Order: sequence, then C-alpha cells, then structure tokens
Amino acid sequence: MEEQNSSKVVKIGIIICDRYRNCAGGQCLRALKNREGAFSYYQDVNVELVGYTTCGGCPGGNIEYAPAEMKKNGVDVIHLATGLLVGYPPCPYLKYFKEFIEMHHQIKVVYGTHPIPQSYFLTHQELGSWDSPEWKEIITPELTIEDQRLSYS
Repeated sequence: MEEQNSSKVVKIGIIICDRYRNCAGGQCLRALKNREGAFSYYQDVNVELVGYTTCGGCPGGNIEYAPAEMKKNGVDVIHLATGLLVGYPPCPYLKYFKEFIEMHHQIKVVYGTHPIPQSYFLTHQELGSWDSPEWKEIITPELTIEDQRLSYS
C-alpha cells in the first residue's frame, strides 16, 4: 500500500460477510485500534471509521450500494473484512467485489481487517483453501505471528 501522510486522516469503511451480520465488530475494531492485521498499513496514520456494513448476502447485493454511501462520508479505503477470507468456504466473490468497488466507485479496496484467528488458520491450512498464489497474497497481511493469531481465536 502506498505511503500515507501522517497528518491526514484516512477514512475507512469495512464490509463484512453477511453470514456474520450479527457481529458487533469487536475484532475488526480492536485490530484497527492496535494497527494489527490489514490495519498495520496505518501504523503512523490517523484513521476514522466512517462506515460498517455487510455485503448483503450472496452474491453481495449491498456491494453495489454501500460503497456509494461510504463515499458520501468521505471514505478513502474500504476493507473487505477478514470474515470474507476465513469463512467456510472463503467468499467466492471477493476478487470481484474488490474490482467492482475500485472500478465503479473509484475507492481503494484492501483485503482483510483483523489477523486470522489461529483456529481458522489451522483448518484452512488443512483444507488447502489458500494454497493458490492469489490467496497467499490476499491473506498475507492477516497472517501475522502465531501469538497474535491466537489472541484473535
């Protein structure tokens, strides 16, 4: 990710998987506060959360509209939450969501939020869910160190 100016406030939106629609966002918000997982990009940057919603359920009907609402709130970057990466199965629309939001709404998209919990990491390792080069690249910011993954389990 490009270098951010530490005096500028980066406005962030988070889109979670609809199967986790009752999630209170605790792990995402903790990771944002601690600059862990995909939020490690913002180590020395002021951030503000300006939107938090679900994808709307498969195949992601809210992806068409939610980014526009976040844009009205000044969003600079939308994070596709870690739940989209670790669900069983991982979201099959993830790449499309990123491409669509970036092309249609002209908003930068980052895969992931909080570190991958160790329990999900071990199961997906066994299943081979992330064996492709594309998935390895997608999950890299959320892998972190084992102690951190354990703290999110």
